Amino acid sequence: MKKTFLTIAAFCFLSGVFNPALTPLGAQQKTVTIKLASLAPESTPWGAALNKMAADWSAATGGAVKVIVYHNGVAGSEADVLRKLRLNQIQAAVFTSSGMNLISKNIITLSCPFLIRTDEELDTVLDRLRPKLEADVNRAGFVTIAWSKVGWIRFFSRRPVFVPSDMKSQKLAVGNDVPSLNDAFRTMGYQLVETNLNDVLVSLNSGAVDAIFQSPVNAAVSQAFGIAKNMSTLKIAPFMGAVILNQTAWRSIPERYRDELMQIGREVEKQNNQNVKKMEDDAVAAMLKNKLVINECGAAQQQEWIDDVNKVMPQLLNKTFDRTLYNDIQDVLRQIRK
Repeated sequence: MKKTFLTIAAFCFLSGVFNPALTPLGAQQKTVTIKLASLAPESTPWGAALNKMAADWSAATGGAVKVIVYHNGVAGSEADVLRKLRLNQIQAAVFTSSGMNLISKNIITLSCPFLIRTDEELDTVLDRLRPKLEADVNRAGFVTIAWSKVGWIRFFSRRPVFVPSDMKSQKLAVGNDVPSLNDAFRTMGYQLVETNLNDVLVSLNSGAVDAIFQSPVNAAVSQAFGIAKNMSTLKIAPFMGAVILNQTAWRSIPERYRDELMQIGREVEKQNNQNVKKMEDDAVAAMLKNKLVINECGAAQQQEWIDDVNKVMPQLLNKTFDRTLYNDIQDVLRQIRK
């Protein structure tokens, strides 16, 4: 799931050098320069949203805070960006759920397979558990400016997939960023092939793999659907992103500006989440015109997937997924599903 979504569009920012904002009393205030690293291309709605946030932060502070956005992954991989953030070589960045997992091991619980199943459930979970999630990020030395949906992960495969046995008969490309999750699914009978993101299309072409799981937007941009032409309607998990700022930079922004800057971040979050739904719909429509086949997964079939995952959930809690956060999410979902 890792860099998958954000390579095409999927929900992030910074790289650089930073100037302190606090100056001696009476001296002219220096500009706080924040370099923001993003994996997303500037031409996408994500790129546009970050540029707007940069402009709005400058306007809100009368130029006291300047944000320079480095799009297109020029600051390096998520691991590279995190290292630079900690060294304060850059001050802010957008991370996917896999990148956020490097910051807090709890965050990836949001993307536990078949736990959260709809946009409405995701919105409610984020609304109610945001303080806990952001406290985890804060303890790691960062401030969360915005959360972002990056889309829903789905199966794309050579042969139709409706139930777990359909996927277990095909070779599924996976990343190696969450080894314990891969181990668990291997024990369930899945044929997993660890594959570099950049090699997915080559692996599909060669027959090394038969299926992938990624967002419709990424599948459309990468043209993977040309080979893995079957898309299941099953939503495996939400793919999340977040814009974070290191605490050194945040503390250097004069306190009188912080609430307004945070509010601007929330507006970016809201707009981006609206864009993602449209992007997914547009991507599916475009693929349908180019021979994509949609495999409709009914309620009974979806339950088979849920039951299959629940068999290994006990060995994943407190190893891959945080048990406390998992239980908190379950509590919220039980209230919604009454």
